[in-house]
Amino acid sequence: MEQSAWTEVSAAVAAAPYPVEVLPADPARAEACLAALRITTRSWLGAVVANARGLLVDHGWLRVLGSGHDGLPDAATESDPTGPWVVVGYDVMGGQYVWVPAQPGGKPTVHYFGPDDLEWLDLNQGYADWLYAVLAGSLTQFYDTLRWPGWKAEVEELAADQGISAWPPPWSEEGKDLSTASRKAVPLPQLVSFYQNTARQLRSSEDR
Repeated sequence: MEQSAWTEVSAAVAAAPYPVEVLPADPARAEACLAALRITTRSWLGAVVANARGLLVDHGWLRVLGSGHDGLPDAATESDPTGPWVVVGYDVMGGQYVWVPAQPGGKPTVHYFGPDDLEWLDLNQGYADWLYAVLAGSLTQFYDTLRWPGWKAEVEELAADQGISAWPPPWSEEGKDLSTASRKAVPLPQLVSFYQNTARQLRSSEDR
């Protein structure tokens, strides 16, 4: 029988310093997702897909994708059909995490696109190292500048497919202080798309 990494993932979930909700997987969806991604449960990504529709981390601030849950897409559906990367998570502010396979001479790593700078950042961590760090408490420091007093209560009220839109936006000089920004719940796909499109438009205008 194939050895699953879920035991390790579960231990990290249990030891997390903030709440982590595991959304139990639907076996049929999980099997289809694993086949589409061509991965096994020996990997941490495969173990998450096989055993969870998703993980809601730190009061739901981060949604780690698994085999899909009401309004939360699965990792296979969110993968890029024209490229090699796989979307593995979204944060409530519209940030996106993707797993990018190894480049020549390199290793596969997780990259993050943030709403505060509209740039892709290579975290220089493989999927297992990234998720372990997330479950060990890395989100607290990583998101220090994107949080405001009372954020936990606001985030906990959201559905899994909702995010928080802030205006002025976090990437603008006026939007750096989110405690003074106007905030509202919006569909998460809409929020992610807004920031991705904004980044493309800004890059296009800079190239002219």
